[in-house]
Amino acid sequence: MLRPATHRSHLGRLLAALPLAALGWAALPSEALAGTDTGAKGAQIYCYMRSSGNNHEVSWKAAYATVKRQSASMFKTSPEHAAVMITEAVVADPGKYPDCGKYLGDLYVKAVEKAEEAQKTGEPHPDAKRAAEANGTSSSSASGTSSGNRYAY
Repeated sequence: MLRPATHRSHLGRLLAALPLAALGWAALPSEALAGTDTGAKGAQIYCYMRSSGNNHEVSWKAAYATVKRQSASMFKTSPEHAAVMITEAVVADPGKYPDCGKYLGDLYVKAVEKAEEAQKTGEPHPDAKRAAEANGTSSSSASGTSSGNRYAY
């Protein structure tokens, strides 16, 4: 068992190390924090596989697995964010990924299908539901053009 003085000494060292750890994160290049390298790796895999004749599902799974595993973030990268990272990498350097632009739309098909299905069934958009819940109104009265939806234009 640690004596109180020894315990305070260990705690003091730990507290002294915390600002240094924070400085270490601040010193990282912004590319490492933003994941641009990870997005480029995902884009390279996705575009190469698609141009080699693989379908979207197989190419996406390979690219997304790479983005998830090589991300510098301590949180898992969502599929939506990974798709954006891949798109940004291709748009930033289209010469590096020839003819890949024609495949990028496939990254967003499921999101579009969900929105179209919600429109057909009369369900409000998920953003409208969240805005209505945040404003304290019922989700059944929320629509994409409600005054409570700050994203409705």
